[in-house]
Amino acid sequence: MTPHFVLVASVSIVRHGELLMIEEKKLGEAGQWNFPSGKVEYGEPILGAALREVKEETGMVVKLTSTTGVYNFISPTNDQVILFHFMGEIIGGSLQLEEECITDYKWTKPNHLLEMDLSRLRNGQILKQITENIIKEQFYPLSIVYE
Repeated sequence: MTPHFVLVASVSIVRHGELLMIEEKKLGEAGQWNFPSGKVEYGEPILGAALREVKEETGMVVKLTSTTGVYNFISPTNDQVILFHFMGEIIGGSLQLEEECITDYKWTKPNHLLEMDLSRLRNGQILKQITENIIKEQFYPLSIVYE
């Protein structure tokens, strides 16, 4: 199988000092925890993809407030992933999980996420790196994303 480049938009939603985590149901990722995220569709703005993925997976409408950066890694399927990670705050909607892709959700303190076993996290090293940036409040303005 030929490796591909995959663009992903990911969002950490913070409420009362806790991050929203969703449990994946997709084949090969079942039982792993992740932030709401998904592939950027061809021609889709990255910020728009982030908002769409949150709405599709959680039913919530968010406002993107900042970014923690861009993360580059090789996935378990040998694709090169370029992940754009954003911070978001809830501005509407209600929690309704996308049943075909998401099994469960939880709100967790960032330091608890760092203590989780890597095998329980989708792309665990990357999620922990993002979480460390959140704890350190290493946020960058959305204006660095040109679309």
